[in-house]
Amino acid sequence: MNRTRTNDRRRSGEAPRRSRSAGRPQNSGRRPAAAPQGGEFALPKTITPALPAVETFAELDLPARMLAALGDQGVSVPFPIQAATLPNSLAGRDVLGRGRTGSGKTLAFGLALLARTAGKRAEPRRPLGLVLVPTRELAQQVTDALGPYARAVGLRSATVVGGMSIGRQAGALRSGAEIVVATPGRLKDLIDRGDCALGDVTITVLDEADQMTDMGFMPQVTALLDQVQPDGQRMLFSATLDRNVDRLVRRYLTDPVVHSVDPSAGAVTTMEHHVLHVHDEDKQRATVEIAARDGRVIMFLDTKHRVDRLVKQLLKSGVRAAGLHGGKSQPQRTRTLAQFKDGQVTALVATNVAARGIHVDNLDLVVNVDPPGDHKDYLHRGGRTARAGESGSVVT
Repeated sequence: MNRTRTNDRRRSGEAPRRSRSAGRPQNSGRRPAAAPQGGEFALPKTITPALPAVETFAELDLPARMLAALGDQGVSVPFPIQAATLPNSLAGRDVLGRGRTGSGKTLAFGLALLARTAGKRAEPRRPLGLVLVPTRELAQQVTDALGPYARAVGLRSATVVGGMSIGRQAGALRSGAEIVVATPGRLKDLIDRGDCALGDVTITVLDEADQMTDMGFMPQVTALLDQVQPDGQRMLFSATLDRNVDRLVRRYLTDPVVHSVDPSAGAVTTMEHHVLHVHDEDKQRATVEIAARDGRVIMFLDTKHRVDRLVKQLLKSGVRAAGLHGGKSQPQRTRTLAQFKDGQVTALVATNVAARGIHVDNLDLVVNVDPPGDHKDYLHRGGRTARAGESGSVVT
């Protein structure tokens, strides 16, 4: 159904699947994918020609039930990153995808992961596919986005994140889950407890790899990648590619298909950027006035204390506001996000914890009440708006 025979690969110009040798040292055969040049990241050159992009999902080697589920979800035309990478990832190629947040990365890796796992059954505690993400919010978003397609092909999934019951997550793994979506720290905890083993994982995805390295997860990520099948498929998606991500690419990806969505092709045409110069004594009034506008807005500040203080000020002014930061429990964070998405909350006030992994339809305004510390923070905060071809504004 979704398997491509070796002869078909040869006819299509695609390399045969890598063989798995049980006694082979981990990563021993993985050729570095790229070498840094002049201190900057150098995109790896694809040795094997990439398969051509498709125009519709129907052209892909997807299970019929998954195609039906795409239609049921109203997903008809693939985004560029999906159209370019899916033919190759479905054929077992490693993939390096660079695209700004909101470019459709989740289905780009998710459909291939699910289609290539369909029909298989995981042993207890031994998943077959792994998606590593930096934050709890992104883990839940990926789980929700892939849920209809996993159910369509009868795959079980488990979400493994901090801030939630580790016992319940261990139970889901013991019951058997083909796909695990996890943050690195909690997954390591479950492995250390004996509740999970990665030796059967043949497809591994790193989503938002740049944030994982920025948050200090690099040692945990590499330790986890060293435990999966050494000759399995790897897909790495990232909005930015810096030297830390470069290390992951060179160590773990072999002859990857590279797809880079030019940020200028999306961001400049759909997102407006504004800088407001205000005196300190006017900043609070200006912030409240912006928050009180019609529609939803995400406002970013540097610290949990400043978030809580602004939420109180907005509530006093009659704005339906709520805060989101690392000091909140996971159930609180989940509830706040749900209230923001359904309109009960119109102003979400957050630290950088919300700069990744939050997708809200029709969000047209992001405000940096406190300017971000560096360009990557600016990119990812702003990426909450103007997603999937919609328009939006970023105000600092």
